[in-house]
Amino acid sequence: MGSLRDTYNQIARDWAHDHQSDIWWISGTNTLLNYLWPGAHILDVGCGSGWKSKYLLNRGFHVTGIDFSDSMIELAREQAPEADFYVLDLMKLGEISKEFDAIFAQAVLLHIPKRDIRQAIFQLRTKLALGGYMYLAVKRRQHGQPEEEIKTERDYGYEYQRFFSYYTQPEIEKLLVELGFCILWIGVTSVWIQFIAQKQS
Repeated sequence: MGSLRDTYNQIARDWAHDHQSDIWWISGTNTLLNYLWPGAHILDVGCGSGWKSKYLLNRGFHVTGIDFSDSMIELAREQAPEADFYVLDLMKLGEISKEFDAIFAQAVLLHIPKRDIRQAIFQLRTKLALGGYMYLAVKRRQHGQPEEEIKTERDYGYEYQRFFSYYTQPEIEKLLVELGFCILWIGVTSVWIQFIAQKQS
């Protein structure tokens, strides 16, 4: 099996086309933006093809996007040329020197092994200014579903594999509180759990 990065480099354009009509994320994203001020600086972590970065830009925010997939970053630069995009793994956020007013991490922690999730959220926290806001969206663990799995998919006419981790609401709540966040909002659907939290310390 190739790496997850290789998989996203392979499926980037097909994936982007498949997901451009998603709307589940809009309400939670707008809730985050209501906490912010015009011109706030947002770090879009796991920005993918840049659709969400463009959404944030169009609402008057400054956006920096990162993704570990070169192909995704290429698409993001086409989609939202006004933003700053970098090929970077979220576990290497120390390579970014600045802090942000908000971090937007949507559908990215679902690819982090559960043994590393605390460190991943800590990495995000280090790039967030004191009092800044963080939005997370994770895959909701269903009854009888494994906590982690490697899925083989054939959506685009060819086979590829991706690693997924699934969470319950209390799991993420506990981590956020332990890492110095105040949870402001939680949105739950059949598939997703969304959190907005503020860095307190």
